[in-house]
Amino acid sequence: MDQALSQLCETVRAASASRTALRIRAGGTKDFYGNTPQGTLLDPRSAAGIVDYEPTELVVTARAGTPLAELEQLLAENGQMLAFEPPHFGAGATIGGCIAGGLAGPRRVSFGPTYGGVRDFVLGAKLINGHGELLSFGGTVMKNVAGYDVARLLAGSMGILGVIVEVSIKVLPRPLSHHTLRFELSEAAAIDRLNEWAGRPLPLSASTWHEGTLYLRLAGASAAVSAARHQLGGDHIDNAEADAFWNSIREQTHPFFAGELPLWRVSVPPTAAPLSIDAPLLIEWNGSLRWLRTDLSAQQVRECAKRAGGHATLFRGGDRSAGVFTPLSPALATIHQRLKAQFDPAGIFNRGRLYADL
Repeated sequence: MDQALSQLCETVRAASASRTALRIRAGGTKDFYGNTPQGTLLDPRSAAGIVDYEPTELVVTARAGTPLAELEQLLAENGQMLAFEPPHFGAGATIGGCIAGGLAGPRRVSFGPTYGGVRDFVLGAKLINGHGELLSFGGTVMKNVAGYDVARLLAGSMGILGVIVEVSIKVLPRPLSHHTLRFELSEAAAIDRLNEWAGRPLPLSASTWHEGTLYLRLAGASAAVSAARHQLGGDHIDNAEADAFWNSIREQTHPFFAGELPLWRVSVPPTAAPLSIDAPLLIEWNGSLRWLRTDLSAQQVRECAKRAGGHATLFRGGDRSAGVFTPLSPALATIHQRLKAQFDPAGIFNRGRLYADL
């Protein structure tokens, strides 16, 4: 174990002995997300750098403090990418924060290579638990069945289980071609159209609907993209303009995300009908992710999401007294509590960041 990891382990052991809460925070680009951070700052960026990368294996292993931009640049130089297109939300974003936050960008697909969730691409991880022990989970291959799949469990855990210090991630080749189309459609028509296209062998990689306009990104082999462009019709958008648009969706710099109204992230089945809330709306992920700007109560928004077969998270702003994330059922709450007790028996890591009692 090197000095950086040894120091982090020692810090955790001391905090555990004194029951001192630790706030795990690297670049701080996602401080807004989750419940209010608590505790003494623990910055894990001393554990940084690429540990192993062999492009032909489509796997990269990096210390958690590695800047996300640095990792993406390395992959781009080798014609590869992080398949889940993670948002940065600032220059200080790290790969550890990316995994702990579990947030993915607009890239989604219904046919061909699997794009999407962070969890699907985490192969292995090293974690410092509440005893100050360095634990290793998973590996660097997809078919790894040794023990429990804890590495993927860390995706979206918000740091409540321990200090992520290293991750191994499956990467994918960058598409050879991409093109964005634009369609003038109502919300209901856009949802119907997206679900129709989802059942066809089309090289879809992202979709966004906002204020009567549906944007659709195609990506893959040049022949497949060209054929899809002619099949689907729509207005063609210049690639430079399209790249700027998709970046604004990923990083939430698009005008929709500006302003003081609370931002809700509503996850529903892609076939769900338009939500029964009259509020500014932006739809992603082939209809399954719907962003709302509204000052309605958490109960009202969550009841609406539940009727649509999903759940709602208060992503930015608003009254957080009801909790940022949808309350867990008693059975799921028990599982969460048991996991927390196993990994962090003293309850020192990111107290309350995910749920008030975790």
